[in-house]
Amino acid sequence: MKNRFVLAATAFAFSASLMGATKTGVAHLTEKNAAVAAIERNRNAMTALSDEIWRYAETALKETRSSTALADWAEKKGFRVSRGVAGMPTAFVAEYGEGKPVIGIMGEYDALPGVSQKAQATQEALESGAAGHGCGHNLFGVGSLGAATAIRDLIAAGKLKGTIRFFGTPAEEAVGGKIYMLRDGVFKDVDVMLAWHPGVETQSDTKSTQALVDLMVEFKGRSAHAAFDPWNGRSATDGMEIFTFAVNMMREHIRPSSRMHYAIVNGGEVPNVVPSSARVWIWLRDNERDVVEEMLGRVRKIAEGAALAAGVESTVRMQGGDWNMLVNMSGQRLAWKNLDWLGTIPFTDDEQRFARTIQRDTNVKQEGLVATLKEFEEKPGLPEGGSTDVADVSWNIPTIHLSVTTAPKGAPWHAWPVVACGGMSIGHKGMMHASKALAATMVDLFADPKLITEIRKEFGEKTRGTKYRQYIPDGPPVSPRP
Repeated sequence: MKNRFVLAATAFAFSASLMGATKTGVAHLTEKNAAVAAIERNRNAMTALSDEIWRYAETALKETRSSTALADWAEKKGFRVSRGVAGMPTAFVAEYGEGKPVIGIMGEYDALPGVSQKAQATQEALESGAAGHGCGHNLFGVGSLGAATAIRDLIAAGKLKGTIRFFGTPAEEAVGGKIYMLRDGVFKDVDVMLAWHPGVETQSDTKSTQALVDLMVEFKGRSAHAAFDPWNGRSATDGMEIFTFAVNMMREHIRPSSRMHYAIVNGGEVPNVVPSSARVWIWLRDNERDVVEEMLGRVRKIAEGAALAAGVESTVRMQGGDWNMLVNMSGQRLAWKNLDWLGTIPFTDDEQRFARTIQRDTNVKQEGLVATLKEFEEKPGLPEGGSTDVADVSWNIPTIHLSVTTAPKGAPWHAWPVVACGGMSIGHKGMMHASKALAATMVDLFADPKLITEIRKEFGEKTRGTKYRQYIPDGPPVSPRP
C-alpha cells in the first residue's frame, strides 16, 4: 500500500507540474517540458539531498558537509566544479557548456543558530541548542542546482547553446559570501543571474529589499578592583551603555523605514572587576542605501561621544553589509509568466492541516498554505523588511528573483516553523516548483537572445551614474559569531 501511495503521489505531482503545458502561447514549450521532466526524474535525489543538508544544519562559513554534498552532486551530473573560491572553503562554482550566453544561478545552504526543530507541526528541537534551517536554505541550494542540471541536460542534448553556471554561495546569514565572490571576480562574464528564496507566497519578486551595514562597536578601558580602587579604572561597559542608550534615543529621530538592532556581545566578565573591554554588534537598515550611510555617520559620532563621556576608547569596525535590491522588471515579468505557466502548487489536505497547526501554535490566523501565484505587481510598494547579499549581485549583474511557498503565512520566519516545513513534503514541493520555474525562465534566456538584450538594457539604464562599493573589510571573510 505504501509503495502504491508513493507512486500515485509522485504521478499526481508530475501531472500537476505539466498542467501549464496545455496553455497556448507558451514560448519554447518543448524545451520547457523537457526541463520539467528532467527535474521530475531527479525528484527523489533532490529531496534526499535537501533533507541531508537540513540534517547537517551548518551555520555560516561552516557549511563543509552541505557544500560538499552539493558540489559532489553537480560533479556526478557532469559539471566542471571549482571548489574553495573567493577564499571560502565552502564556496564553489559548477559550470557546463561553452560560449555565450552565460546564465548564472545561485544557491545558499547556511543554517541559523539555535533554531533546531523536528519535521513536525509542534515545537520540539531535533537537538537542543543546535542550528536549524530557519530560512529554508536547504531547499534554496538544491532547488537552484536542480534547475541548473535540467539546463545542463538540454545543452548536452544540443537543444540549447551557451554556458550554465551554478554558484554555491555560503554565509548569507552572516558575512554575505556573495559579496566576497563579487570582489574576487567569481561572477564575471555572467549575462543574467537567477535566484529564488523560500517564502510564504509564490511570486515574482518586484519589491526591493533593505540596505544594511553590519558593525562591531568596541570599547577599551582600564581594569581595576571594583571595590578597593574603582577610581583607577575606566569602564568599557560604561561606554557601551552610554552608546546603546544614545542609539535608543536616536530611534525617535530616524525614518519609519529605518531599523537599528543590536546585541551586547561582551559586557564584562565579573562584577568585582572594572571591565576593560565591551562590544556591541549592531545592524543599521533602510530601504535606501543613502539613508543607511547617514545613519552610519550618526552612529560613528555616538560611539565617539560615548567613549569621551566614559573616559575610554571606541572603535567602529565595519563587518559587512548589503545594498538594497535593484529590481529588473523585464526579468521579473519573464519569471512571472513561467510561474503562471506552471500553475498551482498541489499541497494536500494533510499538508494544509500541518500548516494550520503551526499557525494555531504561533497565534496567527489559521489560513494554511498559499498555493496560488500572486499577481504580478508593477507598483509593489516599499520593502517589508530584510536584507540579502543577492542585492549586491543585482547591482553588478541583472538579477531575476522568485519566492515560492514553503511555509505557512503569518508564522515567524528565522524560527522553528520554517525548519519544520523545510524538512518535510511542504518544503519539498515548494523547492520542486521553484526549480521548474527557474529552469523554464533559463530556457527562455538561452533560446531568445533578445530577452537578454532587453534585461541588460534596463539594467544599464538603472545603474547609470551609480558606483558600487562593497561593505566588507579587507581579507577573507570571518564570521562575527563566536
